[in-house]
Amino acid sequence: MATNWTERISAFCCSPSGFLSETSPDTFLSELLRELRDDRASYGIKVLLLSPLCEYPTLLCSSESAGEETALDLMSVFTQCPSRFSQFRCRLLVALTSVLVCSSCVNSQSRASLDFLDLLLRIAQDASDPPGDGTQRLLRATACDCLREMEASCPGLLSQRLELLAGLRQLETSRLHQAFGVLQILVLRNAVYQLTKQPGAGAAHLKALLGGNGSVAWEADQEAVHMDTKDAAMLLSLILGPMGRVPTLHTGPDCKELRSVLSSLLEESYLFTPLCQAALFHRLTEVVAMVPGIPPTVFRAQLLRLLGTNEVCLLHVTLLMKCGFTDSLFSAEDEAFLLKRLVVLSQHPLLSSPEKLFYMDCILHFPENRPISCGDCDEAPPVLLTPRLASVLLPSVFNDSATLLSRLNLQALVFLEEGDEESLGLAYIYDHLAALLHIVDRGGSRDIVVTFFRAAFLFLFYFHHVERYATCLSEQLCHLFLQHTRLAPHILNLVNQTQERLPECKWFVGLLQGLQRVITRVPFGQLRLQDLSSHLKVLARVAEEEEICQRSSLSFLSTIVTQTSSSLCTSGDWRLGNGLLGVCRCVLLHPNLDSILVPLADILQHLAFHYGDTDIRDHARLYYTLLTMLSREKLSAVLVQSAAEGGSQVKKRTLSCVMAESEGLTNTLTIHQTEKPIFHLTEALPGPHQEAENLQLNQEDEYKTLECYRAQLSKSGFASLIVLKYHLTHTEPHDPGFEQLFSIQLHFSHTDDHYEELQDISVPCLFRQGQRPVVQLKLKPRRPYPTTIHVSAIFTSKDGLTWHTAMPDIHVAFQQVFLPLPAPPTWSSASIRDVFEGLWDEMSHETGESCISLFCCQLGEAALKALVEKHFHSFLVSDPLEESAEFRALLFLPPKSHILLKISSTEDAAHFNMATDDCRLLPHMNSYLLKVTSSLENSVS
Repeated sequence: MATNWTERISAFCCSPSGFLSETSPDTFLSELLRELRDDRASYGIKVLLLSPLCEYPTLLCSSESAGEETALDLMSVFTQCPSRFSQFRCRLLVALTSVLVCSSCVNSQSRASLDFLDLLLRIAQDASDPPGDGTQRLLRATACDCLREMEASCPGLLSQRLELLAGLRQLETSRLHQAFGVLQILVLRNAVYQLTKQPGAGAAHLKALLGGNGSVAWEADQEAVHMDTKDAAMLLSLILGPMGRVPTLHTGPDCKELRSVLSSLLEESYLFTPLCQAALFHRLTEVVAMVPGIPPTVFRAQLLRLLGTNEVCLLHVTLLMKCGFTDSLFSAEDEAFLLKRLVVLSQHPLLSSPEKLFYMDCILHFPENRPISCGDCDEAPPVLLTPRLASVLLPSVFNDSATLLSRLNLQALVFLEEGDEESLGLAYIYDHLAALLHIVDRGGSRDIVVTFFRAAFLFLFYFHHVERYATCLSEQLCHLFLQHTRLAPHILNLVNQTQERLPECKWFVGLLQGLQRVITRVPFGQLRLQDLSSHLKVLARVAEEEEICQRSSLSFLSTIVTQTSSSLCTSGDWRLGNGLLGVCRCVLLHPNLDSILVPLADILQHLAFHYGDTDIRDHARLYYTLLTMLSREKLSAVLVQSAAEGGSQVKKRTLSCVMAESEGLTNTLTIHQTEKPIFHLTEALPGPHQEAENLQLNQEDEYKTLECYRAQLSKSGFASLIVLKYHLTHTEPHDPGFEQLFSIQLHFSHTDDHYEELQDISVPCLFRQGQRPVVQLKLKPRRPYPTTIHVSAIFTSKDGLTWHTAMPDIHVAFQQVFLPLPAPPTWSSASIRDVFEGLWDEMSHETGESCISLFCCQLGEAALKALVEKHFHSFLVSDPLEESAEFRALLFLPPKSHILLKISSTEDAAHFNMATDDCRLLPHMNSYLLKVTSSLENSVS
């Protein structure tokens, strides 16, 4: 039993959806609960059984009612469990919390949630832990964590228990003191927030709340527990935004009870771990921000300890406090000290890179007492961060990539604020950029290359207006490209990003002109074939700019394609030809096409007649025809890649993909994934049983029917195929882009090994307004059991794109495997009855895998006759019209199994006597009979 459950839980955790496809969530959940209630199971196994409920409660308890029933069962298990099994009881509390929270039982005020909360509070108050035994303390700690999780999921749930929680914290002398403190401040924060939402709430309400020790909030104020999505999002952190957005509770100066609670928590905060201290100070800051009657100076005694901390979490919460209270709590000296400390920590040698990057980010978002900018998200150095103070954070080539870029960004912001274009700081930044470029030129690693181009973009983003440095950088990039043409993608990406992020800056045009100049001046004899592809990519990008003249580019192309000593055209390199066509295509769209029409036509004509690749020649001929036959407006309309609608979509996409490495061709060659199923398979003939292929027997002596039938089963040519027919149908709601589909390839995959693999099926087309095609699935069973088949499809849409879609699964039911006896059509009914009698006699002896069984149900004679006529008419071996007390049905289940039924009616029940040569079929047959008879029983009742 233990090994079996260990394997099943492991299989479930590896693939929950795959595991549940072979059974139902309700069945698996009932099995888990039944095993948890079983006294014979060990508690080690029971701890393992709780894992699915702790980790995947929404899969097993998909509805609120299922969650409530499961919780009640688990609480009964907890009540009956001996106290010495503390690990199992703790795990049980966690499972209960997960189930109730994830099934929405907490928010819906269910009785199970209320009972569970009372149970948690009783456990938290039970301090009767024997000396030397920590089992009860462990259980109390778990209960406290569960209470905190319930309060977090339903804010205000424990608002009427604040006095109780405060008493538990003050009386606790163990490490649970910390858990009670964190729980108390969370409940206090949520309770105060709810008071701010109540009209007319004031000091009296706050005092009553702090002194309340009643039941949970549902009985006190059921409406207070519910809050909308906006309130829930705001509760995540009330002080991350401007303080003007924080709701306030106007109590006046009379709030000494709240002040006393806050002071008590602050005095004991040093006993907490750093993470719990950070959580405590965060919630306390929110409470003080919501109650103006409490001055922020209540934190003053703790401020010195927080300013000198080396814990990241505590320093972060200190910055949150400064963001919330500014000069109400932090003096100018405190602000200067905190900023200097962040600068020191940002370059401390003992700290890791992630920590230093965090402190650097804190500097860029430093909450100032008197902020100049009102932006919440813009990066800006604080006023107190002078170039001299920031000089310790100058970037170095020895820094890692992230640190270097972060420091460069900070220094650029500092010197940008200074506004002096001739400053030594700006010169240092450019010198550092030049040093990186020198490393790249000497063959730096890929990481160095990426770092350099990111640093170049940062420099241009802040200092593109400094013409001296911008021009120098452009010249150096042109020289770098000429030496290392493999950097073309990085340079073009820099061009594109600069154009996108700095639309008013024309630096990228100057860079492209420089690249065009250095490329076209390369002597043909020095041109390397491996560099030519990169040159053509750059020239194609140059041709996209209206301000740049294309005469030199066309002269360069003409030199390449017309040189008599060149073997480039005759070699027929397809990639090179597409690169040439790519430049020509961009030139075709240039606004000054009229002035360069003749040299472009000469190049295209030469390619059309002399290039060694047929595909390139055809495309060049197409471009030449478009150039000479169409006006500029029509030419642009044909070639520009734009979003087209309706029937023109296919035309525009096809004509815009005549060159390689274009976005249109990339989309055409890519198999896209649909967001939802586009079509599905529906049963074509629900009800009638399908025919089997290759099942007919040779005609034999009618008097040796059983022997003849048995002989046929052992022959190698005896094949058993079950043909299931489905209609391929569009799903609803439909997508207009998928109304006409072509070349559909259906792929099937089994979830088990009960059947042979299915071959893919091709469907020529599917139109929404047309006739639905019929798909035939030919199943060859190994074992005639129910199964699930995963279905997917690849198809082509009307715009020429190829798509992959996942389709709904096909569920093959047990009754779909039923077939009539595979007897020749010349056999008489008497021969088939002889086979039935012979098989029944053999199976009645229960030898091997044969067995007999009995199924009973409450059905009258008329209802039973209707059931037989509806579900077993095709399998009857006795005439149902004859007056007899018994129906006989013979079911053949490929490949070689049988189920025989003798159906009769008695005074108080209907009997289904079953015999089979495969006892493993009985559970499935029992489930099927239970399904078909229960529907009739319900209709009769």
